[in-house]
Amino acid sequence: MNHLLAPLGHRYAEWLALPAEATSDTSEEQPDQVRAMPVILRIERAEPPGRTPLLEAAAAAALAVCLDERAGPGGEWAEPMQAWLDNRIRKVARRARGAHWRAVQALPGVTVEVDGAEARALVPGLVAETPKEVSRLQISGSELPPDTPPPAPEDVPLLLLNPEVPMTVGKASAQVGHATMILASLLGDAELAEWAQRGYRVAVRTPSPARWKELCPVDDPAAGWRDQRVVAVRDAGFTEVEPGTITVLAVQLH
Repeated sequence: MNHLLAPLGHRYAEWLALPAEATSDTSEEQPDQVRAMPVILRIERAEPPGRTPLLEAAAAAALAVCLDERAGPGGEWAEPMQAWLDNRIRKVARRARGAHWRAVQALPGVTVEVDGAEARALVPGLVAETPKEVSRLQISGSELPPDTPPPAPEDVPLLLLNPEVPMTVGKASAQVGHATMILASLLGDAELAEWAQRGYRVAVRTPSPARWKELCPVDDPAAGWRDQRVVAVRDAGFTEVEPGTITVLAVQLH
């Protein structure tokens, strides 16, 4: 288990076992101490990206910034990354284009491109101290039309969106980022190294309701991972969905 993501792996089973209302309890949080990872989605007005490749780029970027060598022990990102991982794993997706997109490239983070779609995950920090280059970006309005992706490749993890829970592309970007992090937290060193060689790429797809129910491990998350190599993202319900909603399944190839 990766040392940086180990706390996340240890919390995984607990998250699924909690009553739904407990996942949104913020009573212990002080507003000025809330931390989040900004995920910036490049959505140009004239040539917007495809929805699926943008989600795949966001999923890879969120994990890449966590496992960047600068986030490791002694690295320049180590302290803010650890402070974020020790608390609630919040991500806030924002859209950018033109000069605003270029401006965020100067902030600490990692940009990933998939089939012409680009997303940049920034080093997490206090929401109250969000840089102006990020705070001026819009959170809402980041919707893209559905697309029809090709069959998923067989050499990367598969992220499945809940077919019965509509999400904006911004919300879905945060959720697939959670999924790659949870999955990575449970992988061994060799598996993680192999994934890193592929740039943490994933395939994002929407399964049939029947397939979703077949894979969803909410009743027994340990068996889901042991038998089917499936982990789930259970949302705290801060935005768009009800607390306790399973939004994404991550399927690690056998």
